[in-house]
Amino acid sequence: MQKMDPDHLIALVTEVIPVNSCLLFCPTKKNCENVAEMICKYLKKVFLQHREKEKVNLLNELKSVGNGTMCPVLKRTVPYGVAYHHSGLTSDERKLIEEAYSAGTLCLLTCTSTLAAGINLPARRVILRSAYVATDFLKRSQYKQMVGRAGRAGIDLSGESILILQERDKQLAKELVCKPTENCYSNLLHDNGKGMLCLMLSLIGLSITRTLGEIRDFLSCTLFSVQEEQICREKCLWDIVKDSLDFLTQKGLVKTAAGKEEDALLEVTMLGRATFKGSIDLTNCDVLYRDLSRGLEGLMLNSFLHLIYLVTPYEMVTQCKPDWMIYFRQFTQLTAAEQKMSTAIGVPESFIARKASGQSVKKAADSVAVNRLYLAFVLLSLLKETDLWTVADRFRLTRGFVQNLLSSSSAFCSCVLHFTEELEEFWSYKALLAELTKRLTYCVNAELIPLMEVAGVLEARAKQLYGAGYKTLAHLANADPMLLVQSIENLSKRQAHQIVASSKMLLTEKAEALQEEVDELLTLPHDLPSLSLGAI
Repeated sequence: MQKMDPDHLIALVTEVIPVNSCLLFCPTKKNCENVAEMICKYLKKVFLQHREKEKVNLLNELKSVGNGTMCPVLKRTVPYGVAYHHSGLTSDERKLIEEAYSAGTLCLLTCTSTLAAGINLPARRVILRSAYVATDFLKRSQYKQMVGRAGRAGIDLSGESILILQERDKQLAKELVCKPTENCYSNLLHDNGKGMLCLMLSLIGLSITRTLGEIRDFLSCTLFSVQEEQICREKCLWDIVKDSLDFLTQKGLVKTAAGKEEDALLEVTMLGRATFKGSIDLTNCDVLYRDLSRGLEGLMLNSFLHLIYLVTPYEMVTQCKPDWMIYFRQFTQLTAAEQKMSTAIGVPESFIARKASGQSVKKAADSVAVNRLYLAFVLLSLLKETDLWTVADRFRLTRGFVQNLLSSSSAFCSCVLHFTEELEEFWSYKALLAELTKRLTYCVNAELIPLMEVAGVLEARAKQLYGAGYKTLAHLANADPMLLVQSIENLSKRQAHQIVASSKMLLTEKAEALQEEVDELLTLPHDLPSLSLGAI
């Protein structure tokens, strides 16, 4: 026991659970899972009897949102009232675990620091297993967020927090507990001034400001202006504004009319308007424009792969390192047209084959293109199979990452659609991206998309409804809730009534929108030419 649990975590948690709740913060995601399993190995069998029925229901719900698949760690720990919580879970799994913890079905969560921010999950006891988040020592704000979960006012009468330390960290821990919370600073100059650039482009594009002088006056009313001397001692506000404008001009996003520097009129270019209307990252707008332009030269339309590659978010590239054997295996399964497209974007088969076999590569490929294509393979597999668990296992990625990739790609696809709508040369992308956005948003077979527009209907439920004969929105809107309960497994009366009511509301909205179009078409134009009296 001492070897397995040197920090005496089992003794610390069993003092409060299962009657009261406990949060155990761990430094890494893998550590959360390992600690949850380790604790359950030594818990007494009496823990299995606490809220046993509710835990069985939770296991069924977790299996349902996983389309029949469930994490083996949760399968072993949930019966004891224990679960882990981190970004590797899907959003549906996190929601179920949070609700079960709030209801008292789960009494112990092993979690990462992300749980501390934005989620109201209080506990009688909070344990910090380490003073580190990954490899970084805790900040005062992070520490306060975590221990602040203990004994929430109005929810619990008392609470306590325990920080487990190594001998070498004692002095740092004393400073952590005693020092004041970090100051809050303006983020406009963070990440090479990206916030300032975005703000200025939006101000000019929305005609809120038309000159450099007006931009300076606007910024003088911000938090940045108040903290200017603390944040940026090398330059004054006026110099920062001028440098930012120079950057926007060089990028081809803003143009300046002739006139005195401070009073010269500013306006966005077509590329600038497309960038701020599509909410495209300024560091990637010219790269996106180049990729879309190249795509027009040989856009492959007999597969989703080329379009998916174009809407794979640039910021996700650094978050995933390709497994070269998987990469090569997936490449060999592509069609001839898809392999040709891969070569066209700069990732030939010879490069992937050499990387997979561990050989040196004479001519290096663009790492951004290589990683984006790998993520595009993940997304293509999702669209073909729709089963997140299978795809995550195939690419050896966490299901949480795969889901995050899917939602980020769906959002970016919508941004790219708005980007192309502002640039006439990209007219051909509009219809293609509109359909792809819908496919990425729901990631199911096309026939299930209308059902998933209904509130509370996820993929598993949509498949059940479709299989039971409820194939359209009209079917659901006119369904008998009691018959739904009898036909659909694990569907409560409340859920059935909610689905029918939501379907009716959605159907009514669609009908009203169509009626508005009909009325507009039949309305007599107010400027219809007519014969004047003098001409009669």
